[in-house]
Amino acid sequence: MNPGQALAGRVAIVTGGARGIGLAIVEELHRLGAALLIADSGVSISGGEPDSSIAESVAAKLGNNAAAFTQDMAAAGAADQAVKLAVEKFGALDIVVNNAAILRDAFIFKASRENWEQVIANNLTAPFTLLVAATPLMREQQKNGRAPGRIVNIVSSAGLFGNFGQSAYASAKAGLVGLTRVVAMDMARSKVACNAIAPFAATRVTATIQPANEAQVAYKERALRIPAHYVARLTALLCSNAHDITGQLFGVRGRELFLFSQPRPVARTQMNPGTSWNLEGLAKAMQSEFAGKLIDLGTDLEFFNTEPLV
Repeated sequence: MNPGQALAGRVAIVTGGARGIGLAIVEELHRLGAALLIADSGVSISGGEPDSSIAESVAAKLGNNAAAFTQDMAAAGAADQAVKLAVEKFGALDIVVNNAAILRDAFIFKASRENWEQVIANNLTAPFTLLVAATPLMREQQKNGRAPGRIVNIVSSAGLFGNFGQSAYASAKAGLVGLTRVVAMDMARSKVACNAIAPFAATRVTATIQPANEAQVAYKERALRIPAHYVARLTALLCSNAHDITGQLFGVRGRELFLFSQPRPVARTQMNPGTSWNLEGLAKAMQSEFAGKLIDLGTDLEFFNTEPLV
């Protein structure tokens, strides 16, 4: 096969695919030969003011190998309709990229349930429902001899490190990491790979960062210089059948590629029989065994506050 058409004959759904990282992913998958269903309702970064023309214009630009799906993916039944449309238009579904995200940031002491539920619905429930709709088809296709499907979930370092005022966004993205692991396990027998990427690139999300100190000002300035095509290229690799990697969490920042650890015990202590399981005993055990191993409250903005390679 021509390496330039590594995804020829493959069919993908990309949510949030009309702008930012999602658009870069759509363009890269299309360049490699995939047919694209661009699932994007055109909402603002806070999830309001939908505009169907945004996805429709991208699909029109790409031509016959692309179509737009402009319903709210968090709405009941939307995921089933998106999968049905992909099959009607292109004959199959091989790739799902869950990229769409909204933000409604607030410190926890100012947060509202309404905003929490909207972010969780868009950033976590919608990916879940799309995978519920897509994976039975992927399993059936693999049984019938089609090359195994590929799933990529776009997460965020905010869901790994935490960030000020992002209780809803960080919780949704952390949940998407957990969903990635479970889907990778559930789909292993069908050889469908499911991985996650924490991207670093100039997006509408990056533009909303409100720096709290000089280090965060520098972080934002650097992040806004990183084009999204690096994320798109890694996504394309994980969407291909050139690997059997699954259940992993990657990061990409320009030309830097990261493999993230995933939560596992880093220290262990035990209270021997006859030792009192009381506050004093627990405190002593923690101080002696866990000292130097506790994770600080540094955010991703501080941890990645270095010059990116672009």
